[in-house]
Amino acid sequence: MDEVKSVLVSQPAPNLATSPYGEIAKKEKVKIDFRPFIHVEGADAKELRSQKIDLSQYTGIIFTSKNAIDHYFRLAEEMRFAVPDSMRYICQSEAVANYLQKHIVYRKRKISFGEKTAKDLLPLLKKHNTEKYLLPSSDVFTEDIPNVLNEAGVEWKRAIMYRTVCSNLQDVNIKEYDLVIFFSPQGVRSLFENFPDFKQEDTKIGVFGLTTQQAAEELKLRVDLMAPTKESPSMTMALEKFIKANNK
Repeated sequence: MDEVKSVLVSQPAPNLATSPYGEIAKKEKVKIDFRPFIHVEGADAKELRSQKIDLSQYTGIIFTSKNAIDHYFRLAEEMRFAVPDSMRYICQSEAVANYLQKHIVYRKRKISFGEKTAKDLLPLLKKHNTEKYLLPSSDVFTEDIPNVLNEAGVEWKRAIMYRTVCSNLQDVNIKEYDLVIFFSPQGVRSLFENFPDFKQEDTKIGVFGLTTQQAAEELKLRVDLMAPTKESPSMTMALEKFIKANNK
């Protein structure tokens, strides 16, 4: 097996003093670099109007992520729309609901949240089925939330408030890394957008999640490291095992 001495993680750098990545780098004597392959850009008021969205028409909002919250309130401000205290918020998870405190006085509002998955929102939507819901989202979207909204039989509309775009990686020498780790299908696509002539050869590829694996395989990449698994629920656990096995 080829040794793994250098790793590129396609995410922003964490605080290495407290991150498991810092621990791995020290313990296994490998170089771990971080670089986001994608970033989020917000839509503007003009784009929102072109989608025929009038924020004042909605009595409820469904938030699936912190990004969605930030961009909704940013656009509300840009469009001089004062979000009413009567607005109902339905959030995909408790973490997303708690993030609302950044923008509103939490305890005085109508806020509900699910456990984690889109399916968890079904009882909440059925309970609050008279609201007219807005779903702020990215341009990259899975059908699980729309399916649940349709199943609940509520009135709703999607608003694309931000998009995921490829970052410029021209200053990165991709071939100097033994292993490159991806966390999203867009990240994998960004590799080929930045390096159209990329040939995998000895470069090892790590992926997190089935959709990322699928994107990598569709682009004819050989996946060498996969997470989460039963034995390794996190990427850092999978990475440590992988480095140990390769660097015997």
